[in-house]
Amino acid sequence: MAEAPTDHRVIIEMGMGNDLHGMDYTKAAARAIEDAFRHSSLPLFSVTGLSHAEMRVQVTVGVQEPDRVDAEALVAKLPRGKATVEVVHGGLNVPTGGDTIVIAQASVEAFLPLQTGWRRKG
Repeated sequence: MAEAPTDHRVIIEMGMGNDLHGMDYTKAAARAIEDAFRHSSLPLFSVTGLSHAEMRVQVTVGVQEPDRVDAEALVAKLPRGKATVEVVHGGLNVPTGGDTIVIAQASVEAFLPLQTGWRRKG
């Protein structure tokens, strides 16, 4: 029997980032995460009175060479909540003759503890 969920996913955003020169997979991954953030706003917290500290943030980043990403550096850049970063095979490497463009994809998901009777504050 499956365990009951302990939290609700309330946000999911996707982003793409790249490093044009240098094949820096961590830089491309960070840019993908930043791109996802630029597509979101979290009025949920001001409307409900919940704290950002209650949020669990789960980031999944796809690149062609996952072992070349510093996941801890990415966690350190996440501004809110209790964060984890998982790096998986994905993304794209684009050879350009002399360089290789590294393209990373990111999924940023936010979860809150199970709530009942959510109501607008005020």
